[in-house]
Amino acid sequence: MALYAIGDTHLSFCVDKPMDVFGGNWTGYVEKLREGFSVLTEQDTLVLCGDLSWGMSLEQAEQDFRFLHEIPGKKIFLKGNHDYWWTTAAKMERFFAQKGFDSLSVLHNNCHFYQDVALCGTRGWFYEEERGEHSAKIFNRELMRLETSLKAAGDREKICFLHYPPLYHGYRCEEIIELLKRYGVKQCCYGHLHGGSHRLAVSGVQEGVEFTLVAADYLNFQPKKILEF
Repeated sequence: MALYAIGDTHLSFCVDKPMDVFGGNWTGYVEKLREGFSVLTEQDTLVLCGDLSWGMSLEQAEQDFRFLHEIPGKKIFLKGNHDYWWTTAAKMERFFAQKGFDSLSVLHNNCHFYQDVALCGTRGWFYEEERGEHSAKIFNRELMRLETSLKAAGDREKICFLHYPPLYHGYRCEEIIELLKRYGVKQCCYGHLHGGSHRLAVSGVQEGVEFTLVAADYLNFQPKKILEF
């Protein structure tokens, strides 16, 4: 029984936007993902840190969800900046129920549990996002969602999952880092960074929190084992 994480699968079974066009490590990435996910069992939990599918709606992403549903174990996912299919939690849960995707759950204004460990998270924030009046509202909403998730965990040990990195060489999101420290988060997994950006990722323990990049191409499309019981 193990907890795994991976981000940025960028599936496109119903959309003509395969990541293979970028070449390099992305060539044949769907088969690499399929092989990587073969290590999972029905007792395992996989957290997907955003950018799951290029679909523009739930219906357009259905085959991508089916691919993820057919992976053994429980799958929990959060929103990435390219998840244009994302809608309300109620609509997503209703869609999954209608399609029989009972292994899929959403991490959004809530938390999930792996044994006694709370799995918290949200999309997060990154310097790419403009800090105008509109984006300031989105940023504050992300902070509220993260704190809601962390509060829902109570006194349990917490692992945080984000799409955007809260730390990056030359950048840090002070507000998110402060929340992680205030709520005693000891481990934070994030995605979003690809290709040449990998070298600028921050990994390891910083200010009492262990940061881990879990973008799929960084992991060579092998899910990262986070915990095992």
